[in-house]
Amino acid sequence: MINLAAAAIFFLAIHLLISGTSLRGKLTGAMGENVYMGLFSLASIGGIVWLCMAYNATNDIPNRLYWVAPVGLVHSAPLIMIIAFLFALIGLTTPNPTSVKAEGLLDKPDAVKGMLRITRHPFLWAVMLWSALHIGLNGDRASIMFFGTFLLLAALGTLSIDNKRKAALGDKWKAFASQTSNLPFAAIIAGRNRLGLGELGWWRILLGLVAFGAVFYGHLYLFGVSPVPGWQPY
Repeated sequence: MINLAAAAIFFLAIHLLISGTSLRGKLTGAMGENVYMGLFSLASIGGIVWLCMAYNATNDIPNRLYWVAPVGLVHSAPLIMIIAFLFALIGLTTPNPTSVKAEGLLDKPDAVKGMLRITRHPFLWAVMLWSALHIGLNGDRASIMFFGTFLLLAALGTLSIDNKRKAALGDKWKAFASQTSNLPFAAIIAGRNRLGLGELGWWRILLGLVAFGAVFYGHLYLFGVSPVPGWQPY
């Protein structure tokens, strides 16, 4: 469990204490943006691999169980994951000014469309849905540490991105933020935007559903746990 805690601290630290602070500017100034991004990407991949290996290793050590997932949550899990996959795949394929080096999109008159009407951070909300669901389904210490790392990072990431864009882009960001929301559907409910389902793109929706179907079917093979209790697809 100590190894998992160390991996979690490392992964959070490189994002929250380096990428999310003024230290990032000092590092990019010293080594250049491209070198920094390359090293940061390697560190992030290494952190994820370390986290996964440490989490898998907890199968062989004592691991306290805090709760058993309620039946309602177990049965609703596939639906929640469909929503998460749609947020992730539609979000990743929709041009977004919050993405790395995509600030120029704010100059376009139609910058706010499709998934951005729902939330300006669709992928990070997908991560939050995925991680929170798996914490609820598992209820053990190792799962809380593993999935909680991603939940915390995604939640704080939305705030960090907003703050950095606000400081760097000023009025352009203010105009974009006034039409969008971090919390899904908040701008629509507040009357600052409309839903616009036709703008999502049928191929993006299909991509999200296909990705969900592939992971749903392969979940038992990939992770050793069936997504539906008692279901053995192969």
